[in-house]
Amino acid sequence: MSVNIYDSANQIEREIRQIPEFVELQAAFAKVKENEEAYKLFKEFQDLQVTLQQKQMQGEEFTDEDAAKAQELATKVQGEEVINVLMAKEQTFSTIVNDLNRIIMKPIQELYGE
Repeated sequence: MSVNIYDSANQIEREIRQIPEFVELQAAFAKVKENEEAYKLFKEFQDLQVTLQQKQMQGEEFTDEDAAKAQELATKVQGEEVINVLMAKEQTFSTIVNDLNRIIMKPIQELYGE
């Protein structure tokens, strides 16, 4: 019997779209997008995170300006309830993704763990 792992992955993708954690994440993101100011702040925060990750991957040091900007944005983000709700929903969903990754990687862990 031949197994098509991509069919399985596509089935999981369809199922993820239906689980309550993803539906709640979608709804929370829609609420953020409805609030123009919150959405702009959220996108600015995301952009800064990407910039800092790129610097880190390239071995660059964070500047004092980077740290100050991150702190300023974090403070602003914490003041936006709709973004806080979104981040909480994202964290819950992320736990599921991490669990799925752990399950998928189990054969590799067992292989190298011998």
